[in-house]
Amino acid sequence: MVNLPLASSSWDGDELKAIQEVISSGNFTMGSKVSEYEAQFAEYFGAKYAVMTSSGSAANLLMVASLFMTRRNKFKRGDEIIVPTVSWSTTYTPLQQYGLKLVFVDIDPFTLNFDIQKLSKAISKKTKAIFAVNLLGNPNDFISIKKMTENRDITVLEDNCASMGAQFEGQYAGTFGLMGTFSTFFSHHISTMEGGCVVTNNEEIYHILLALRAHGWTRDVPKENHITATKTNNSFEESFKFVLPGYNVRPLNMSGAIGLEQLKKLSKIITVRRENAKSFQNLFEDHPYIQIQRELGTSSWYGFAIIIKEHADVDRQDIVNKLSKNGVEARPIMAGNFLRHEVIKYFDHRIEGKTEAAEYLDKKGLYIGNHHFDIRKQLVEISKILK
Repeated sequence: MVNLPLASSSWDGDELKAIQEVISSGNFTMGSKVSEYEAQFAEYFGAKYAVMTSSGSAANLLMVASLFMTRRNKFKRGDEIIVPTVSWSTTYTPLQQYGLKLVFVDIDPFTLNFDIQKLSKAISKKTKAIFAVNLLGNPNDFISIKKMTENRDITVLEDNCASMGAQFEGQYAGTFGLMGTFSTFFSHHISTMEGGCVVTNNEEIYHILLALRAHGWTRDVPKENHITATKTNNSFEESFKFVLPGYNVRPLNMSGAIGLEQLKKLSKIITVRRENAKSFQNLFEDHPYIQIQRELGTSSWYGFAIIIKEHADVDRQDIVNKLSKNGVEARPIMAGNFLRHEVIKYFDHRIEGKTEAAEYLDKKGLYIGNHHFDIRKQLVEISKILK
């Protein structure tokens, strides 16, 4: 038995001690540990601001919502936003909930991110935003995306929930757009139980995110802010002044405390994941019937995609069964081709061109887990199983 689960805990005594300190303090709701984590998170990734949320999905929700709340609203209902055809459901659902029209563009069959040529053709006068998803640790081609959007009123957003620590041209993925989102769910690069983050360099957006995260009130925004200009000195009234249609997607103080410990380990975690990836690439890059994800920039290798090559006489379910029999967990690549899911009937959308790569991945793709510890021996055994 190879015994390779999809995910594993990267916690040790440091995280347990941090949890206990929060328990001992009695301050369980969002507090100082969250603020410290946000400051360190922003510094680590080279952003001005970070706002921690209860999940990566909540981070996507706030990111989209904030664009309807600016003084000169960037978005209005009916605006078109380009999205890749392969991602997770909560990449798309905030867009639907805010009445945006999704324009689906196919993925590149090798990088599994936007097909850059198809993306370029999809841009029109109606395009208000490009929502780039960095899939399985692999960053998009942001040089090409920047060229496409230069001198155009097109907002670039990033769902970087599965690609923490990835870099393109020396810059961290998640920081190329107006905003970028991250996830710290159990299976991701670092874990805070549940958790997410939005990063931005825009101060107005930052203030809006702070209000939206907690009920839409002014309590958490600075005295001088871009929402109400200047808060009054009447704390009794200001603590319960609601100015935006907000949510309650606050993280626990415990999650912030765990995050502070996890951030200390992130660089090492990514280094080990990349060492595992080198082994995976060496074992499978010339495989007779398996195609792997082509690294663009410097991936942080969330997991290892396995796609059956065209014309190979191999059944995906047979591979899944064989892996499972040997203790290796496998799953579809994100949500696969999102267009095939029944929920699509609720979306205002159109499809730009053909989506052959997404359709093929949906039928022929799967992925296995990467970890924060050395799994190179397990990968060798998996290569033998899949000879």
